[in-house]
Amino acid sequence: MPLSKDKLARVIVNTDAKNEADDQYCIVQALLSPSFELAGLIPAHFGTRRTTRSMEESREEIDLLLKLMNLSGKVTVANGAPTALPDETTPVPSEGAELIIREAMKDDDRPLHVAFLGPLTDMASALLMEPKIATRNVRVVWIGGGRWPVGGPEFNLSNDIHAANVVFRSSVELWQIPMTIYQMIAVSYAELEERVRPHGPLGAYLVDQLIEFNLRGHQGPIEYRSLGDTPSLSVIMNPNGGTWRYEPAPEFSPLMNYVHTGGNRPVKVYDTIDVRFILEDMFAKIARHARGVQETAVFV
Repeated sequence: MPLSKDKLARVIVNTDAKNEADDQYCIVQALLSPSFELAGLIPAHFGTRRTTRSMEESREEIDLLLKLMNLSGKVTVANGAPTALPDETTPVPSEGAELIIREAMKDDDRPLHVAFLGPLTDMASALLMEPKIATRNVRVVWIGGGRWPVGGPEFNLSNDIHAANVVFRSSVELWQIPMTIYQMIAVSYAELEERVRPHGPLGAYLVDQLIEFNLRGHQGPIEYRSLGDTPSLSVIMNPNGGTWRYEPAPEFSPLMNYVHTGGNRPVKVYDTIDVRFILEDMFAKIARHARGVQETAVFV
């Protein structure tokens, strides 16, 4: 039964989709979540370590997933910034940042959840381009940052430390899912072979691209991967599916350590996530989609 509009969560997903092999699962789960009003997907950059066109590669991966799901042309896709912020006062304008601003400024009593699976570049740019959105009903959900309370190297943060400082210093509502939590969302190859691969071309692609990525990126035996981006959806779908605490928002040093000034507003920092809930929800939605169950997010 379709949900009434007031029961739908407003969501934007910002994803560095071709960086690794787990964003794909999160994107698919978001597209198949009927309690979401999905305002759009924003392909994000993931630095220049492997390519000089990382945002474009993320866009191509999103387009491929939409094709595999027969959703091409039905979902708003707005390209994000191609690079990190040059400093903490200069935005990198993009269609993605404009989408965030436009949705944040809508007259809607429901909060707008903006899930970031990579760097915070587009959120920081949106805040710098239109500071009023910091006072709107916006929730930023970020997969990123190192171990509390010290911090240290973490991939998503490393791709735009300036942007993280802009967002953490702002007054926008922020939910942080740090590295120590997202690394725990692990699945085995055997689990994926049994629960994902049998479900059509989409299932086969999701498993094959993950195993291929692991073979390129790891030395020695490996038969698992963390689907570390999926908690960004879990906390939207099931707000009580985890434990958290509120801490004054830190800032970040060039070495990615937390700098605890005590001068910023509190942020919600997750300590645990209900792993069973988010993984079983994903497996079930992929299986139902392959059987022809016509349940998807509501696309704006």
